[in-house]
Amino acid sequence: MKKFIGLVAIVLFTSVFSIFGYKYLAQNDSNNSQFIKTQAVSNDISADSLQGHLVNVAHSNEQNNLIGNELPDFRKVVKNTKSAVVHVRNTRFVQRFQPYYFGYRQGQVYKQEGTGSGVIISPDGYIVTNNHVIKDANELEVSLDNNKTYKASLVGTDPNTDVAVIKIDANNLPYLPFGNSDDVALGEWVLAIGNPYNIGTTVTSGIVSAKGRDLKGNKRIDNFIQTDAVVNPGNSGGALLDTRGELIGINTMIFSMNGSYIGYSFAIPSNIVKKVVDDILEYGSIQKGVLGIKGAELNGEIAKKLNIDQTEGVYVYEIEPNTGAAKSGLDVGDIIIKLDNIKVATMSDLMGYLKTKRPGDKIKVVALRDSNAKGFEVVLSKNEAAYLKKLGLSVKNVNKDVLKSYGVKNGVYIDRINNRLLFEYGVKPGYLITRINNTPITSVDDITNVLQSLENQRYLLEVVSPDGRVEKYIFQ
Repeated sequence: MKKFIGLVAIVLFTSVFSIFGYKYLAQNDSNNSQFIKTQAVSNDISADSLQGHLVNVAHSNEQNNLIGNELPDFRKVVKNTKSAVVHVRNTRFVQRFQPYYFGYRQGQVYKQEGTGSGVIISPDGYIVTNNHVIKDANELEVSLDNNKTYKASLVGTDPNTDVAVIKIDANNLPYLPFGNSDDVALGEWVLAIGNPYNIGTTVTSGIVSAKGRDLKGNKRIDNFIQTDAVVNPGNSGGALLDTRGELIGINTMIFSMNGSYIGYSFAIPSNIVKKVVDDILEYGSIQKGVLGIKGAELNGEIAKKLNIDQTEGVYVYEIEPNTGAAKSGLDVGDIIIKLDNIKVATMSDLMGYLKTKRPGDKIKVVALRDSNAKGFEVVLSKNEAAYLKKLGLSVKNVNKDVLKSYGVKNGVYIDRINNRLLFEYGVKPGYLITRINNTPITSVDDITNVLQSLENQRYLLEVVSPDGRVEKYIFQ
């Protein structure tokens, strides 16, 4: 009996010891697992993102802008920035022409209104918005966040980038500083502020989904920041902000099958916007820096045809003479992979960065030649020639002496003509294009921008022959 009781005691002691031992080991294992997970998370955080968190904390005097180190707290950013985003109302008067026997008679004048958003960028009333928000406006009105309204005037516009600058007569206004859109990272939290559907100032949030996005079928190379922040009609021209409250983009487009937000929104990067605004305010027109190459965006299919391994970058297939690229030593067959410190994986990357530069700017180009990286310093040149597909003409800039010989102060030279109608009317290479509608044409950039802004409208083309004869033609 004693032997049996002793055996039971040993079994009980062993069981209790096992239970306590299991709990102790389980607790230690849990602690170890937690430590391992923490280490794994830490290893996934790059030095750049850690630096970003430090910047965010440094810019927040009231509290850390991460709730539980997981989600951002946008309250302070919204409080400090909301009043710098405005509502823009575009009013235009349209007169319809009605059929009347063998002609037309003037019909009733209709009032059309459109709305959008804008961002105050200076305390004295300069506002940036989209060109399509203010296009063809007869009247512009701006409403501030405090419900004050002002008449606005158009300062300048660039249809190519869809950026416009307007101004109101006011001072000491809240405004937003431009951030550096090149530093924006995928996955970074962003805020969109605007006036969708004319319901009033609205704030949405999301992350950066992509950079350098080129929307096919948009008639030009684009370099959008793509986000999943909710943007709807009326948000155009509004602000895309980072967690520091800096302006990193102007919300411009959505990708949708039904006209409303379905998950994708696009903003013009702030570096492009700032350069366009500076050009409009300083020069009155857009200054475009030209690299001087013709290239093709690499992918797997093209790389296979070229028998190369590189599947990212821009393959140079032509160097334009007397340009910065020609003088720098860049050559056909080079693959451009960097401009300054910006990676070039697509043509959109290359064109987007060049949109932030002017003629005379120096940039460092890194290109692969025989699989070896080489650096080139290129001085960007002015855009001297263009092919106008809409008119079927090639044009180029001319100097003042040439203009004087034609007896005009401005114009671009028709170098080649593929337009059968104009050719039949007698317009030939050697003519100058001096005006479109009432807009003087001083450069190939001018004529490109004007034609792009007209889209499907009728316009009056004014040309001058070599003997000084002025001729006008209407195009639809």
